[in-house]
Amino acid sequence: MQNKIVTKLLTCALSAGLILSGCGNTSVSSTETEVTDSANEAAGSTTIGQTVSGPARDDISVNETIENNEDGEHAIEASGEDASYSNVEVIKTGDSDEGDEADFYGDNAAIFATDGATLDLSEIVVDTNGTHANDVFSYGEGTTVNISDSYITTAGNCSGGLMTTGGGTMNATNLTIETSGNSSAAIRSDRGGGTVTVTGGDYTTSGTGSPVIYSTADVTVSNATLTSTASQGVVVEGNNSATLNNVVLNADNNTKNSDKSDYYQAVMIYQSMSGDADEGTASFSLKDSLLNNANGDVFFITNTVADINIENSEINNNGDGILLRAAAAGWGNEGANGGQVNVNVKNQSLEGDMSIDDVSAMNLYLGEGATYSGAINTNGEAGDVYIQLTDGATWTLTGDSYVTALACDADSINLNGYKLYVNGEEYTEGSESTGDAITLEKATSSGAPDGGMPEGKAPSGEKPEGNPPSGEKPAGEAPSGEKPEGTPPSNENSNKN
Repeated sequence: MQNKIVTKLLTCALSAGLILSGCGNTSVSSTETEVTDSANEAAGSTTIGQTVSGPARDDISVNETIENNEDGEHAIEASGEDASYSNVEVIKTGDSDEGDEADFYGDNAAIFATDGATLDLSEIVVDTNGTHANDVFSYGEGTTVNISDSYITTAGNCSGGLMTTGGGTMNATNLTIETSGNSSAAIRSDRGGGTVTVTGGDYTTSGTGSPVIYSTADVTVSNATLTSTASQGVVVEGNNSATLNNVVLNADNNTKNSDKSDYYQAVMIYQSMSGDADEGTASFSLKDSLLNNANGDVFFITNTVADINIENSEINNNGDGILLRAAAAGWGNEGANGGQVNVNVKNQSLEGDMSIDDVSAMNLYLGEGATYSGAINTNGEAGDVYIQLTDGATWTLTGDSYVTALACDADSINLNGYKLYVNGEEYTEGSESTGDAITLEKATSSGAPDGGMPEGKAPSGEKPEGNPPSGEKPAGEAPSGEKPEGTPPSNENSNKN
């Protein structure tokens, strides 16, 4: 947790119709304030990085303790009903031997809502210590969990803070979540996805393969601080999204447990081909936010088509990596598993190199108020790259660069003493250019291990009749904490947080 200097925002935010309480505890860190000031000068008047702090454990008054220590069971369950709990402490121990039952369908979760239930939780404390022991789980279409002003911890592997699958809805306001196990994202989803809306609070992970957000759903986070100390900050898999509005994201991806990727990154967008996320275009949006990357690249795209949208944000790359890398890694079919990405930038300064390998492609759209300082494919031509500069956007080269197509006005590009090659021909500074965007093509599956759904698993979060087999996931799925060689215990899959 960061040291906080207490301030007060002028207004409280709203999330899914819930009033964001705890505004008297609104805070920003001193480092956040410094970066916010400089970013505001450069990017406009919108304040960034003023996040709402979640409660400390001692801030919550507990009137009742609800405890469960049985394997596979719940401390609180709401099935097809409306229920509410406040000022309670929930303690859950015990493990789940059925990894898929836990990750997809809520087995062993401390708090579980299903079958169209509406579960309201406020001012609660939740602690779990077990394998596959998620804290708060929303499963199935029509199921909604609303949780606010609460403190959540998990200590076991494969144990997320908030978990949403099968089309469920999760609305979270002003929480503190800390997870320490491997494969234990603070904000987590799995097969079938759903809708997750998080406003305010502090969300921290310290385990391998435990990004703060692992999205196989539509996840939106606003006014919050997200911190990972071993893994990516955010991972988006498949045809899903992560949208960050006025957040502080601190990412330090520094551990791996497989060789599926050579790179570390703050934000990873990929497709595992496991069947847990539909194939299609992934989306990541960063607006009015502060992103601090401690190690490796900022963005990494592999084996999927992705849209990245960046507006009025501060990005600090303090590692030895580059700004963006689209490349093949250990997922998908060799030769067709690169990253295909559209990058849309406005009211934003970007710095750093970009690398697009020979099975990848990028369309970079620099719009109003956008400036880019960096080099693209400095070692020569590789994947297809289209650059479009409009509405006064500029690009200052920091090294020789190679692109496939370019559209710009005469004053858009400052070569800065370097050379720019467009489809093999040297560009002349001060000249206009016209070109066409690249058609992006998604990766396609072609059978196990990387190209199909594991046997015995239902698609899109649909629960099969009876008890599904424990079903080890196919090799080659994990992002940061990629899946180790051999068979993990209890079907533990460090890819899925």
